[in-house]
Amino acid sequence: MINGIRFFLSVKPLTPTMLLLLLLLTTAGDGDAQRFAGVKKNDVCSCQVNSSVWAFPAKKFEGVMHLVEKCGESLELLEAQVMLSNEMIPKFQATFDNLTARLEPYLYLNDLGRYTPLHLQHVAQELTKLENDIGSIHQLKPSDQTLQLTKEIGKVRKEVDRMHLSNNFNMKAVKEKLRTLKNGVESCRTIPEPFISKQGVCSQRILSNISTPVSQKISPFGKSYVSGSWGRQTKKAKQNHDDDEEDIEDFYWVQPLISSHRLGNVIRRYKTYDDFMATKNHEDVSVAPSYSHADAIQGSGTVVYGNAVFFNCYMSTDLCRYDLKTKATRRLKIPDLGANNQFPYCYYTCKDWTDVDFAADETGLWVIYTTLANHGNLVLSRLDDQAFNVTQTWTTRLFKKSVTNAFMVCGVLYATRYVDRFREEVFYAFDTATGQDDNTLALPLEKIDSGVASLTYNPIDRQLYMYNEGYLLSYKALF
Repeated sequence: MINGIRFFLSVKPLTPTMLLLLLLLTTAGDGDAQRFAGVKKNDVCSCQVNSSVWAFPAKKFEGVMHLVEKCGESLELLEAQVMLSNEMIPKFQATFDNLTARLEPYLYLNDLGRYTPLHLQHVAQELTKLENDIGSIHQLKPSDQTLQLTKEIGKVRKEVDRMHLSNNFNMKAVKEKLRTLKNGVESCRTIPEPFISKQGVCSQRILSNISTPVSQKISPFGKSYVSGSWGRQTKKAKQNHDDDEEDIEDFYWVQPLISSHRLGNVIRRYKTYDDFMATKNHEDVSVAPSYSHADAIQGSGTVVYGNAVFFNCYMSTDLCRYDLKTKATRRLKIPDLGANNQFPYCYYTCKDWTDVDFAADETGLWVIYTTLANHGNLVLSRLDDQAFNVTQTWTTRLFKKSVTNAFMVCGVLYATRYVDRFREEVFYAFDTATGQDDNTLALPLEKIDSGVASLTYNPIDRQLYMYNEGYLLSYKALF
């Protein structure tokens, strides 16, 4: 009997429950067997059991139960971690695939650090060409700058000769010296003398500031046309007219992009600033029969210089020149030019189809672009607007996708970057007269909305013209 309860054990075959009870009954505190006397009556054996001789291990049982509960919690936590990992792995894989796809265009850079004797041969050939060029320029226009460049090229020649005899050399440094020397030779070649001697408008060389917007209006085509370009005809008419000089009209123009803010074929002209601001008395000029024609406009890098419109040709790496007088289109191909959204302006977010950007200033017509050979860094070429060919080229170390836009003033290339929705900053300048750059500028540029589709300078009124998410803004350039 336990706590007044009488137990009856049948002599019939033992069940598992009975076996467990017998096990408990035969287990003493010290592990000794205990004997109990029983009475058989009517085929039933009954006995009294004193529970004090054994005790259920309640404390141990509670300890085991606690361990089981903790184990259950740990298993639940582990299961949650496994489920989270299963959810995150596809996201990690997608991110990895995305990075792999974005890096694929730059796989060619893997081999740029492996130099062979063939690389040295190419460097020697470039040096020979530079020596010949600077020699010819010095004969025509001798100056201290041409003498200094001759000496610098001689030093690099000696360094390359030493590299032929050594297995250890810094090809990157040599290529950077070559880039600087090429820029110097280009600066000596055809930059106008008044510009080199720092006379006239460009005597200050570098911008000191940019005004707040002096004019602003919504595009006459509507605010939904968020990409395009606009401005004033940028070529100065000469003071002394002669029979061979082209008759240049002065007018304001707007070129909107349609079809995913990529293509266009219409230039809208206004004869006066008042007509432009009042959105009246305009003339629409079609540079191509449709926006999908081979001679249509692609991207927002368009500029009107003299009596011609310059732009990136539709779905092509070619540059186009549309003559407003003759209605004829001519093409120019620049080798290795990146186009078709390969190298747009980016920084904060990419502005699609801005691979090719035309510009104009006091020294002439320019085109801003990049090439794979220059590793996506900005390249600047000066153009003959009549012959429509490249007269000289400079290469920079500024990655094109790290800037929001660029423009030319007095032979100096300026680049902008995003600050916030209402501000840009001119942070970089490259001087074609010296081949030197400066990334310490911080000239503020106000805007109405985030995206900058185009930004051009006009040497006639010395103003900057911005196409800003359907808004047309202009600023004074201050020296």
